[in-house]
Amino acid sequence: MKTVQYREALREAMVEEMRKDQNVFLMGEEVAEYNGAYKVSQGMLDEFGPERVIDTPIAELGFAGIAVGAAMNGLRPIVEFMTWNFALLASDQIINSAAKVLQMSGGQYSCPIVFRGGNGQAGQLAATHSQSFESFYAHVPGLKVVTPSTPYDAKGLLKAAIRDDDPVLIMESEKMYGDKGEIPEGEYIVPIGKADVKRKGEHVTLVSFGKIIKVVHEAAEALQKEGISCEIIDLRSVRPIDYDTVVESVKKTNRCVVIEESWPLASISGEIAYHLQRYAFDYLDSPVIRVMQADTPFAFSKVLIDEALPNVGRIVNAVKSSLYVS
Repeated sequence: MKTVQYREALREAMVEEMRKDQNVFLMGEEVAEYNGAYKVSQGMLDEFGPERVIDTPIAELGFAGIAVGAAMNGLRPIVEFMTWNFALLASDQIINSAAKVLQMSGGQYSCPIVFRGGNGQAGQLAATHSQSFESFYAHVPGLKVVTPSTPYDAKGLLKAAIRDDDPVLIMESEKMYGDKGEIPEGEYIVPIGKADVKRKGEHVTLVSFGKIIKVVHEAAEALQKEGISCEIIDLRSVRPIDYDTVVESVKKTNRCVVIEESWPLASISGEIAYHLQRYAFDYLDSPVIRVMQADTPFAFSKVLIDEALPNVGRIVNAVKSSLYVS
């Protein structure tokens, strides 16, 4: 094993796959000459040249469309958006082209493409640059949506995404690129659609994904000091969702709290809650509780940001509420 940053794990995945397959290439804003806005693609231009590491104009709809066309013709593009907030401009190509071309062509064209970039709140960036888009895109048939929370998952899921014949969206976070973690020296793949039990526990199941899971771990540590044992499930993929792992955990703990860095309506947590009441109802000793982002656009104020996001105190209170329901 070796210790690398999250950004380095992503880079290793891209470099390994580009060395293996000449059809894989990277394109996006500042990915080449500047080595990536967050230095994820550092050194890749030197190794692969400007035909496979391509700087684009600030025109997300345009270069997303070019990449979709390339994928339909046998290439495997990796499209980096500086942030998923900017990718709203490319959503027509993602939703109406990449997601639908296989079905609309009667299986004649596939679209093996990866869209990746920073997602969610990343500091004092205000309302239009602080949105979490997992549930937005997970709503669309034809797309796969993954959100790795560790360097290990980042590399393994990105390699799986590049090899996938369907469009895969990877939701990263500007706040995670410097996170460090261990990954194997050799090659490995993390399968898309398989959740990971990050922590074993007995009294309550905590389900989450993305960078907010770091706060979930902090809450679990605090609860452990009070004798409350939490099992933590990292979904890793939000389309497809590994419902079986969640259900099996709840059968053991009989309680569930879902923590999500997004708005409450039409959320992944709502989907998890529905599935549990449908397929694990007899095992639940209390209702499924959600800890969500406040149902409002983000403010610029750090105080208001901290208040809006799921935090340790809110998670601890939710767990205790689930335990003490009679």
